[in-house]
Amino acid sequence: MPAASAKRVLVVGEINVDLICQGYHAFPSPGREVLVDDFQMVLGSASAICAMGLARLGTPVTFFGKVGDDPTGHFCLDAMRARRIDVSRVVADPAVKTGVTVAITSPKDRALVSFLGSIAALREGDVPRELFETADHVHVSSYYLQERLRPGVAALFRDAHAAGLTTSLDPGFDPSEKWEPDLAETLAHVDVFFPNEVELAALTRMEDPEKAVRSLQRGRTRVIAKLGARGAMAIDDAGRAASVPAPSVAVMDTTGAGDSFDAGFLHAWLGGSGLADCLRLGAACGALWTRGLGGTATQPDLAEAQALVAAIA
Repeated sequence: MPAASAKRVLVVGEINVDLICQGYHAFPSPGREVLVDDFQMVLGSASAICAMGLARLGTPVTFFGKVGDDPTGHFCLDAMRARRIDVSRVVADPAVKTGVTVAITSPKDRALVSFLGSIAALREGDVPRELFETADHVHVSSYYLQERLRPGVAALFRDAHAAGLTTSLDPGFDPSEKWEPDLAETLAHVDVFFPNEVELAALTRMEDPEKAVRSLQRGRTRVIAKLGARGAMAIDDAGRAASVPAPSVAVMDTTGAGDSFDAGFLHAWLGGSGLADCLRLGAACGALWTRGLGGTATQPDLAEAQALVAAIA
C-alpha cells in the first residue's frame, strides 16, 4: 500500500456541528426526559468528516461549501483549518444558519435529529469549476440531505470527469425514506459509491448485500458496501465478491464511522492500492473512529491505520 496518496481531493458538500449525547439509558419518547453519560459539541457532517479523515491520512484536501456567518459556522471552519484543510473558498453566508445535528448515541446504535440550515443551501451552480484545477478527485456526501445540490450532482461529476478528475459519492440516509430513483442518473458519473447496509437495502429493495451491490454496479461505478459489524464488501474486476471483516475495537460512538471509512478507502484507492487493501484501510479507519465521542479527534493517521490492518491481516 502506498505510504500516502499524492492526489488531491476536492470535497463539495455540507458543514454542520454535531451535538452528541452519548450513553443513553433509555431512548427519549414524547413527554419524557432521559439522561445521558456524556456530551460534546464537535464538527459534524458527512462531507466534513470525510475531509478531516483524508487530511489526517495525509491527502491534500480543499473544501467547498456553505456555513452561516455565525459562531457555529466559525467553530466548524476553525476545526477544519486546524487539520490543514483549505477552506478559503467556503462561503460564510449571513442569510443562513449553520446546520446542526443532535446525535443520541450508544455503543450499539444512534439516532439523529437535524436542522438543515446551511446543509441545504449549496447549489451545484455555486461550485467554481476552476477548483477542478487544484484537484484530482471530487467527493460528495449526504446526497439526500443536500436538497439544492442534489439535482446538480450528476452535472458536477460530468464536468469533473471532463476535466480529468475521478469522483465518489456517499448517499447518506434519505430522511423522507422515498429513495427517489434519480440516483441512477447520478451513478453513471460516479467512480466509487459508498452506501451502508441500510442505504443499500433501501436503494435496491434487496436484503442480500452482494446481490444489491451487483444490481447497482455498472459501467464505471464501483460500489463499496459498508456493512457495519460485518465489515465491507465489493465486487472485484474479475466479478468476484471481495470482503474484509470489521476490526475489533472498544466502541464508544459509531456516529460518522462510515465517513471515516470513506476517507481510508479513498486514500488507498487514489494512491493506487488494490481493492482488498482499499477495503482494509477503510475498515481500519472506520473502526478507529469509534473509539471516542465525536470522532474527528480519534481519526487515525496513516501509520496507526496501517498498524491495525497489519494486526488483523
